[in-house]
Amino acid sequence: MSKGKYLSYLTGGIIKENPVLCLLLGTCPTLAVTTSLMNGVGMGVAATVVLICSNMVISLLRHVIPNKVRIPAFITIIAGFVTIVQMFVKAFAPSVNNSLGIFLPLIVVNCIILARAEMFACKNPVLPSILDGLGMGIGFTATLAAMGLIREIFGTGMITLSETVRIPLTSGLGIEPMLIFILPPGGFFVFGLLIALSNKLARRKGKKPIEELGCENCPSKSVCELLEQDKQKIDKEQEGLADE
Repeated sequence: MSKGKYLSYLTGGIIKENPVLCLLLGTCPTLAVTTSLMNGVGMGVAATVVLICSNMVISLLRHVIPNKVRIPAFITIIAGFVTIVQMFVKAFAPSVNNSLGIFLPLIVVNCIILARAEMFACKNPVLPSILDGLGMGIGFTATLAAMGLIREIFGTGMITLSETVRIPLTSGLGIEPMLIFILPPGGFFVFGLLIALSNKLARRKGKKPIEELGCENCPSKSVCELLEQDKQKIDKEQEGLADE
């Protein structure tokens, strides 16, 4: 496989298929934890580690996991890595753990991670799966960091790097902090601006952005189709048993 192909696996999640701005996945943690730069970076790094590790293991076991139980198996693998990551965060970054709260263990059900497991890792070799997880994780982290930075600067007038390190930015300019940027409406506003910017850049590069949601434009469409096929198979098997 060529180096260009490997590079495309890595850069796809950062630019062309950014999981938040292009695929609109993981919007719940994106809006909830991006009240500060460090919160966004912490969540992004934690999700990236889980993405890389779960993609690697699922790719290694792709010929072993039975098709009928693949979703529960994927969730079990993801949950194991989330538990490990949460233990490390509690031990070495307790302030980040307190800030992220319930959203750190909820990485288990983050649709970005499950979608990459279902759509890529279970169908591809180990190295491409690792690169895919890394690229998606970088794209996710970059988006959360950008949102956290914008909301924190306009909402508090400073950047908080730790409990003791705070960098004031707007006080010298005579700009008063706008609390609304820290509140949920501010999160939706900044999120919408970043999506609009992403769509504009996509148009400049000749790529048609997603303008409306629905089954045809949903990034999880193929996952739903697979689940529907499994449901139909189970229904047919049950009908056969009933006839007997």
